[in-house]
Amino acid sequence: MKHTLLVIDDDDASRRLIERIFGAEGFHVLLAPDGPAGFACATTAHPDVVLLDLHLPGPDGMDVLERLRAAIPDVPVLMLTGSQDIKHAVRATKLGAFDYLTKPVDRAEIVLAVRRALETRMLRQQVHELRTRVDRSAGDSLARQLGTSAHVARVAEQVALVAGSNFTVLVLGETGTGKELVAQAIHRDSERRQRAFVALDCGAIPEALLESELFGHEKGAFTGADRRRAGRFRLADGGTCFLDEVGNLPLNLQAKLLRVLESGQLQPVGAERTSPMDVRFVAATNNDLQQRAGDGLFRADLYFRLAQYAIHLPPLRDRPEDIDFLAQRFVGEASIDLRRPIQAITPDALDVLRAHRWPGNVRELRNVVRQAVLQADGLVIRADALRALLRIGDASGPLATGTPHEARSLRAIAAQAGEAAERRAIADALQTAAGNKSRAAKALRTDFKTLHVKMKHLGLRAGDFKR
Repeated sequence: MKHTLLVIDDDDASRRLIERIFGAEGFHVLLAPDGPAGFACATTAHPDVVLLDLHLPGPDGMDVLERLRAAIPDVPVLMLTGSQDIKHAVRATKLGAFDYLTKPVDRAEIVLAVRRALETRMLRQQVHELRTRVDRSAGDSLARQLGTSAHVARVAEQVALVAGSNFTVLVLGETGTGKELVAQAIHRDSERRQRAFVALDCGAIPEALLESELFGHEKGAFTGADRRRAGRFRLADGGTCFLDEVGNLPLNLQAKLLRVLESGQLQPVGAERTSPMDVRFVAATNNDLQQRAGDGLFRADLYFRLAQYAIHLPPLRDRPEDIDFLAQRFVGEASIDLRRPIQAITPDALDVLRAHRWPGNVRELRNVVRQAVLQADGLVIRADALRALLRIGDASGPLATGTPHEARSLRAIAAQAGEAAERRAIADALQTAAGNKSRAAKALRTDFKTLHVKMKHLGLRAGDFKR
């Protein structure tokens, strides 16, 4: 079978050289002189690999890369440039480029890179096909991810009911219950399944950057805006945008989001005009938005617009029948990922898991199981190992609780002490900052994202510290 290679490069000599190289290698080669022509070709011809020049007239290579990754995320894109600036390579990688090659091209190097990209794509397709077959044989894919309880079955029924509509959906549930999995299932079962699913954690981005991240910006819109940038809403055009932790949106952006939802028009920062977009929105929150609306922290009109259809995902403690299923699944996944030949989890170890309250829900269960697989000294996971891990993760437990130190490893004691100290430090910083995560991160000499991730892991919420 002939593979198709798309070359997007404004240099005619470079295009023709690559065409000769890959024509001799048995490829069908498509050529485009600029970004718009290349994007149009990519979305109609669906090439197997794209070679994209960084410096293009009009939209540059980075802008085209963003659009390609959103429109055809399964197609690997290799960047070409005459510059060896490492910053470009890092940014291209963050935007999803498969590889970064410098000109003049070395024939052996570029052929090897393209073939490696092809092999990776084919492997991913095989994995996807295998997972699809497994999902079909096991029934509903959402049940395979979240469990087989009646609670999950009800959620799956709601997903099936609403997926085919254009309703904006609000997914409610505690942190770690799997709200993004529900959003992905809605997208997967909708007519938008072939287009992009774009997720954004509204609590993980500093407020100063959030508007640009959502709406995009024009070149020169603010200091440092040296190029036009498509926001998450534009990247999701034709597909689904998932807004996680939507309750963290500041009030001024809530008003702008409501305007987008009502009008279907998007206005990037610094733009003079709006332009139409077609995006299906799914939002999620672990907050009581009605209560926050009553407190003046969330717009009531936005709440009702988001909750055209609401799905409540129960916490893991309310569906204990899912714990065995999920634990066995996580053991299998972790055994493969970590290359640890764990064969089983003992019945008494499952009893330990069922007895735990799981404040961090499915995410906490997965983390505990993965740690148990990593630390296991045999072929099975035993109850004692899980008891030690659950004491480490206990938010309330001082070192003196439970089994005495002699029954635990020095590593376990140190990990527990470190996590307890980390919890106290973060809580103190949030208290001092009145729940402002940016100020708390600065006081702790860490970055906003790291603080956000640690707060999620420790079950701390900024709203609990607001005055």
